[in-house]
Amino acid sequence: MMNNTLRNQCKIAPGTLITGKWNGNQYRMVKELGYGANGIVYLVEHMHRQYALKLSDNGTSIISEMNILKSFSKVQGSALGPSFLEADDYTAGGSTFPFYVMEYIKGESLVDFLRKKGEAWIGVLMLQLLGSLADLHSHGWVFGDLKPDNLIVTLPEYKIRCVDVGGTTLIGRSVKEYTEFFDRGYWGLGSRKADPQYDLFALAMIIVNSAYPARFSKNGEGYKQISDKIHAASTLDPYQKLLENALRGAYQSAADMQTELAGIISDKKTARQTVSKAGTSAKSPQTRQSRHAQTHQKTTRKGSFAETFVVVAVISLLYVFYIYEQLL
Repeated sequence: MMNNTLRNQCKIAPGTLITGKWNGNQYRMVKELGYGANGIVYLVEHMHRQYALKLSDNGTSIISEMNILKSFSKVQGSALGPSFLEADDYTAGGSTFPFYVMEYIKGESLVDFLRKKGEAWIGVLMLQLLGSLADLHSHGWVFGDLKPDNLIVTLPEYKIRCVDVGGTTLIGRSVKEYTEFFDRGYWGLGSRKADPQYDLFALAMIIVNSAYPARFSKNGEGYKQISDKIHAASTLDPYQKLLENALRGAYQSAADMQTELAGIISDKKTARQTVSKAGTSAKSPQTRQSRHAQTHQKTTRKGSFAETFVVVAVISLLYVFYIYEQLL
């Protein structure tokens, strides 16, 4: 939901300097990046570097998100949320609004990346994401609102990162934010209590979503409906067992699911290499003859080009001599 009240109270035009009330740091607003019920995120510049600045009229929400970002910074090697820079207040129109500044993660949305690069990338990217989730879970947090909209693939590193940590919840508490398609409660396949399996269910649905970009609504059959969709999509064939295990909450941890996914990706790579080698060794004599003919044609063309070049050079030289004699 868009925060219309905040937007009406605090209209910030590109080029505006947002000055912190307490720290005094200035951020020049470049453009709006996104908005939601808890605030508006802007792309800003400070000391010739770009950052993301989230402005809100909800101090409690801001403090909660800042604590989450700070927790992420303690997770060694975590690539989930953006790094935290600072927090302050911004005064405009007689009102004061809390804000915090974080790393600006530049890249393509997961949906756009897969559209350009192909669905074959989904396994590799989810393997990365499972590693980050394993670290997050070990520190007592569940991401919660895990969905393609919150995921960005950085370029040229091809690393998957999250840009919205608003749904991150301490394990054991009720998930704060969720999106129906990726929520096990919506499908009747579990509660909304924050546990590692909640995130793994959502990750499985992200893979399903890669085969059904328009998504689909529930028809009351829950697991059976999703399972039928998985079996109906050929691109999901390698992941059938993995997805069904995640839907049922069969994995004890993200590391367990990551290990199985790594095996699937390795098997797919081996299969491709086997097919490639078989195709090379099965070349028929006709194919080899065809290649020989192509090579001969290329050699002939090169020879013809060289002969033509020599003829043109000789004619040009004779023409120059002719002109020279006429001038004498």
